[in-house]
Amino acid sequence: MSDKNCGCKADGPLPEVTFSTFVVSLASSALVHLGEVPNPETGGTATDLPLARHSIEVLEMLQDKTENGLEEQERKLLESILYELRMKFVIKCGPDCACKSHKA
Repeated sequence: MSDKNCGCKADGPLPEVTFSTFVVSLASSALVHLGEVPNPETGGTATDLPLARHSIEVLEMLQDKTENGLEEQERKLLESILYELRMKFVIKCGPDCACKSHKA
């Protein structure tokens, strides 16, 4: 199979796939949905709080599921990213936001 027009060839080297790069990737998606950074596809910024909340909840689920299996550095990274994203979400959303967590 040829790589010519399939779109599967990267423009540059991709980062090694690790837990940390996966977490940072999910956090980047949350930041795009919070309107904090430009969307890499469009170059524009837009706020989508339900999608931002969803991205944060995925990270929270990872934190719950990997509670005892992370290295110290990975645990600290996930904790700090979640803290920052939660704070940005609350600032964007406000106290009466309808898109806060669906958790019981």
